[in-house]
Amino acid sequence: MRDSARSDWESFWKRGRKPSEIYDNAGRVVDEIAARMDPEGLLVLEVGAATARDSADLAARGAVAVGLDYSPAAIALAREAAGDAVLLVRGDALALPFRDGSFDLVFHQGVLEHFRNPAPLLRENIRVLKAGGQLLVDVPQTFHVYTLFKKMLMAAGAWFAGWETQFTRRGLERLLLSTGFEPGQAYARFFSPSLAYRIFREVLLRAGVRLPLHPVLLPQLHRLRSRIRGSVERSALGTSLGAVIGVFARKPGRP
Repeated sequence: MRDSARSDWESFWKRGRKPSEIYDNAGRVVDEIAARMDPEGLLVLEVGAATARDSADLAARGAVAVGLDYSPAAIALAREAAGDAVLLVRGDALALPFRDGSFDLVFHQGVLEHFRNPAPLLRENIRVLKAGGQLLVDVPQTFHVYTLFKKMLMAAGAWFAGWETQFTRRGLERLLLSTGFEPGQAYARFFSPSLAYRIFREVLLRAGVRLPLHPVLLPQLHRLRSRIRGSVERSALGTSLGAVIGVFARKPGRP
């Protein structure tokens, strides 16, 4: 199977959709960061920023946010979505254009899984972090129907990103340890809305029919479903059942 290439992402981000029409991560990255540290005054780097909406939200909470992406189309979307709230930099995640020990927090969502060898990316992450700084890696979780779906599309040569892998929590923690990090807390999330709805919506969108991004047909049922999903996400089984997992990891040393 071919690698994920820059041309894949240029094509993806040039689809002509406004940032408001592109699925975000329902605020999970910012919520999980804010639950563990006060963003006020932190120098934060988002690698593979795409629309940079998470960086903009962190900036609204007082962080100094920098977003990096190698796709000009993504940078253009980020300017539209984030405005002047985020310093946007076009650059290579494998050769970050920043000095050693620059950032308090580095994070990426939907990025690590596109590297066949993710170690160089993580080594750049740890290089630009201050001693005691935190990394957040948010990736697809192995044991989910999403994995089966994308594997089928990759086998057919129809996956939008060319190539993508997935991780268990333990596997991701071992990878982080091998590149010098100290793994810490983890979280899990299901897709919201569901993967089935997203696929159905995309099919209809290509046929010219536009459905809402986040439908709520029966509010009471929607709230019940959200409570059940939240309970599972927070349970001991959450990181083995969720569609995505995130792991925080610390760079050794004193701040």
